[in-house]
Amino acid sequence: MKFRTFAAFVGPSLILMLIFIAAPLISVLWQSFHLTQAEFERVEVESCTPGFLGQTCVTEVQNRPVIGADGRVVETTSFVGLQNYGRVVDPGRAGEAIARGDLGDLLSIPFWKALRFTLTFTLLTLPLVIGVGLLIALTVNNAARNIRGPAIFVSLLPFIITPVIGALSIRWLFVGDGILTALMESWSGADIAMFAQGWTIEILMMFYRVWHVAPFAFVIFYAGLQTVNQDTLESAIIDGASRFERLRYVIVPHLMPLIVFVALIHLMDSYRVFEEVIGFRSEAFRISLQWLTFDYLTPDDAGNRAIGRASASSMLTMVGIVILLIPLLRRTWRDHKGTSK
Repeated sequence: MKFRTFAAFVGPSLILMLIFIAAPLISVLWQSFHLTQAEFERVEVESCTPGFLGQTCVTEVQNRPVIGADGRVVETTSFVGLQNYGRVVDPGRAGEAIARGDLGDLLSIPFWKALRFTLTFTLLTLPLVIGVGLLIALTVNNAARNIRGPAIFVSLLPFIITPVIGALSIRWLFVGDGILTALMESWSGADIAMFAQGWTIEILMMFYRVWHVAPFAFVIFYAGLQTVNQDTLESAIIDGASRFERLRYVIVPHLMPLIVFVALIHLMDSYRVFEEVIGFRSEAFRISLQWLTFDYLTPDDAGNRAIGRASASSMLTMVGIVILLIPLLRRTWRDHKGTSK
């Protein structure tokens, strides 16, 4: 292929990646090492009580933001190095908590609390998504042809629903006197409050993620099952291999590249979990790294946003994603080198 033809195909995508991925990433990295603050000035303010003869006036000094000629608050940006990262991670307090073995104190720090939930959520839902998706794919693949179409349609419905809407739907089924909560109360004879403690909310959030994402894995695995070598399967049957042995030694090795692909997509997506925290309103019990970044960007009572800490939190989230992806990327690279020889 000529270079001009190659550039014509790759150039537009490369330009868009530079504009919408590389440039924002560099901007966030720059902001994570800087601190932007509003300038304040001390102003004498005179306040008087209503009245004509008995009017009393008091003069007090107040700190007010400096307003520029354009009507906006004047801000200054200074280089602070790793200060934003230190304020997010709080290494001093975290180190003391680890040295004492005080897990409660460690998880009282927002970053470590968010990191604990994010890692647990990601690593527990990953095998469930792959397992449920593979189970659905095998079931549909072995079903009669006349019911495969409806089965595929029904299986894809959870993946079509918007994440926030799906999370709210699951929440409404269990919150308060929701339908499923009422059924469990009538069956057990006890009062059940699914949203009164963190662990039940966390289970519901994981259930929703598996319910929502497993159809994506199902589609990938179902397509891969159509390319399994039937001669190899027939040979395994003739040799007396059981269903489990055929699955383990024939089907799973054939689907392994697709399993790695689904794992890569799920790790990148679930580590940035955000919709579940908003949909289930779990901020009081469970927060994620992505939600923590959102919280830093939310203006406080004075209208200020912690952009530096939000940028640092975003960069730490990205570093975590890269660390989780390294084993899968190394495996993919080894498989690529093996097939290219």
